[in-house]
Amino acid sequence: MLTVKDLGLVPYREAWELQKSIQADVITDKNREDTEEHLLLVEHPPVFTLGRHGHAENMLVSEDALAAKGIEFVRIERGGDITFHGPGQLVAYPIIDLQRHHLGVKDYVNMLEEAVIRTIAHYGITGERVDGATGVWIDKGLPGERKICAIGVKCTRFVTMHGLALNINTDLHYFGAINPCGFIDKGVTSVRQETGKEADMQEAKELFAAHFRELLK
Repeated sequence: MLTVKDLGLVPYREAWELQKSIQADVITDKNREDTEEHLLLVEHPPVFTLGRHGHAENMLVSEDALAAKGIEFVRIERGGDITFHGPGQLVAYPIIDLQRHHLGVKDYVNMLEEAVIRTIAHYGITGERVDGATGVWIDKGLPGERKICAIGVKCTRFVTMHGLALNINTDLHYFGAINPCGFIDKGVTSVRQETGKEADMQEAKELFAAHFRELLK
């Protein structure tokens, strides 16, 4: 059973601790038929996070300078490099048992990408995958190729945590402080940037949750 929870605006570390607690419960209940799985939908105050195999040099501003602006820099255990989370960004943390759904990690990441691709299609935006670059991209292979969604996950005993960050109305100026996901030659975009108008965040959350649920076998 999948339970969808919209947590609203939550500090990053608080959501991180909640994920770990829920993941531990799902692992404990792996062999139960009625194990409850979760999809947490959140927004975060401004924060930069660096994955376990990421490169700190992709953070272009000192931690002291960030702290002076009240912005956190957090090293975490997910895959992927560095990214930004902030208001106006749809962050999704699925906590599911991949074995229960007969999914490998690569299949799972593809499923997350597909849910995003279907979500942004609602706004007339064509999202695509780029070989060797996890996430969802716009104008694949063109000089203006740009990323609209970052993905980074962690699995313990095939139970997931972390997830994705889809830029809906995100202030893209924050991305100037990093090489997003480690890339120095690709841009970042949002639904608002692509359509020229503010998108309804609640609608975006509901669209994504519906597509995720539909794709989860």
